[in-house]
Amino acid sequence: MKPRSRHGPANSKRSVNRGPGSRSTVECNAMNVEYINPFLVSTISVFETMLNCRLERGTPRLLNATQPQHEVSGVIGLSGRAQGTVVLGLSREAALNAAEAMLQERPAQLNRDVTDAVGELVNIIAGSAKAKLEHLDLSVSLPTVITGKFHCIEFPTKVIPICIPFSSPWGEISVEVGLCEPHAGGAVAADGN
Repeated sequence: MKPRSRHGPANSKRSVNRGPGSRSTVECNAMNVEYINPFLVSTISVFETMLNCRLERGTPRLLNATQPQHEVSGVIGLSGRAQGTVVLGLSREAALNAAEAMLQERPAQLNRDVTDAVGELVNIIAGSAKAKLEHLDLSVSLPTVITGKFHCIEFPTKVIPICIPFSSPWGEISVEVGLCEPHAGGAVAADGN
């Protein structure tokens, strides 16, 4: 499946709403920290096995802004017993290197080949994490890839997403997860630790 892509001038500002629940006014409890690990494990595994790129995990932090820190965002929506959004963020250099590893040829710039490669990566990561969250009966939307220095990502309104940064030989990468079970009991507030 080809991800939809959006290109624009580097100084454009836009708000992106992707996937079921990403512009939701549904009341959610705080995000359960157990939802984060499957995405971390999947990201590390996909980069190491598919791309031969080792990731070093940094310190998780809560996001309080909608503007990602990286120039390329692979966005995927999740729905089911939990709703939310997962974003794979890559620096320009990391996105070009990932595309090169997948295509065996380095793109000269952020183009359709790069967005397709990032879309495929986020799709694989989300699919793998979904298998580890079977109890949530999740459906995964088609990925969307946005490029540009000033774009915004919307998460469910009642969730403060968590960003997990990674360093790599290719540059900075991050995974942002905003996922909650509407009105579910016993959710644990994420504290960034």
